[in-house]
Amino acid sequence: MERSIYNELSGIITDEQIKLEEPMKNHTTFRIGGPAKVFVTPRTSEEVRAIVAVCREGKIPYYIVGNGSNLLVSDQGYEGVIIQIYREMNEIRVEGDTITAQAGALLSAIANRALEEGLAGFEFASGIPGTLGGACIMNAGAYGGEMKDVIGEVTLLTPEGEVRAVPADQMEFGYRTSIAARTGAIVLGAGIQLQRGDKDEIRARMEELREKRVSKQPLEYPSAGSTFKRPEGYFAGKLIQDAGLRGFAVGGAQVSEKHCGFVVNKGGATAADVAELMRRVSDKVEEQFGVRLEPEVKRLGEF
Repeated sequence: MERSIYNELSGIITDEQIKLEEPMKNHTTFRIGGPAKVFVTPRTSEEVRAIVAVCREGKIPYYIVGNGSNLLVSDQGYEGVIIQIYREMNEIRVEGDTITAQAGALLSAIANRALEEGLAGFEFASGIPGTLGGACIMNAGAYGGEMKDVIGEVTLLTPEGEVRAVPADQMEFGYRTSIAARTGAIVLGAGIQLQRGDKDEIRARMEELREKRVSKQPLEYPSAGSTFKRPEGYFAGKLIQDAGLRGFAVGGAQVSEKHCGFVVNKGGATAADVAELMRRVSDKVEEQFGVRLEPEVKRLGEF
């Protein structure tokens, strides 16, 4: 499969944009994951569209990743094409009160650009370790803010291969979901609507949130951020803590001692370790409190 798809893709993108048997541990914040059969880094929306068309026509599985901040890739890797929309598609432009960015732009980079321009409203996202594309799909949020609060429109590549600009009110944003998540549409970029603000106040708010993250989250270890979704009426981390699971480990994977809502890679953790740890945590919490924790982290490959 690799060689034939390689030949097709090399007619669309350069050879340096295509890698075979690329270790996914190099492309996830968990630092875990076996090889992707084919790994490509498109530079334009048109390249993304053409790559997806080749995959769909050949019935070859494909998966879009950004910086891999919410992803657990199987130890066996991925038997398909990984399309990474990240460093090669991260342009950020500002016009008036609107920031337009490609899907691969990091939220932290967008927040810093907003600060430079004196634009307020994006501070909540300044510490979220992900790209704009993933944030739009998941309606990422933190500290009382969500993407749905600031998005003007999102440029999507639909499952039918059409590029469409979709207004925010048609994105069906919900808790960690959107129309893109439900339909498999690919985010290519988005427009973010902000307001004029005081640079010192924006900087102070970003610094305040940064200090909160550093003091409360286990940023010193590889992780995929919050491991479980927030159950209605509860907090996942609190339930895990109350179940006596702080520091609970399977192999190199551990429930963070600093924040029980995070599973961290203490060194040498496998995807199997993380998956087993998550299963046991969910079972224990359900057994004690009758609440089943749902994973927020996406899984890719065979488990």
